[in-house]
Amino acid sequence: QVQLVESGGGLVQPGGSLRLSCAASGSIFSINAMGWYRQGPGKERELVAVIGGGGSTNYADSVKGRFTISKDNAKDVVYLQMNSLTPEDTAVYYCNGQIYVHGLGLDDYWGQGTQVTVSS
Repeated sequence: QVQLVESGGGLVQPGGSLRLSCAASGSIFSINAMGWYRQGPGKERELVAVIGGGGSTNYADSVKGRFTISKDNAKDVVYLQMNSLTPEDTAVYYCNGQIYVHGLGLDDYWGQGTQVTVSS
């Protein structure tokens, strides 16, 4: 009923920047929160950043000051601007949405993931 589609991943050199996008579509009544998670090689999935319906944000300590999460409410799109990237940021980045669906209530939805590789 809801699809989350990420884009914007790729290969970037250390110190570079990337912007990820995640578009939500489907039978959306409202969005409670959207966020980005990542899973690096041999690591567990971890929260990167989240933005609430009112615009409040929360970041993992490892990305504070380098990453910025934002959203376009009119388009149901969330962005993750990533600056000063390091090899430790290499991971598959997943979009997550806590979304109210018509007739079904609140549930968690995930995108398919987009690869970010930071390497020289």
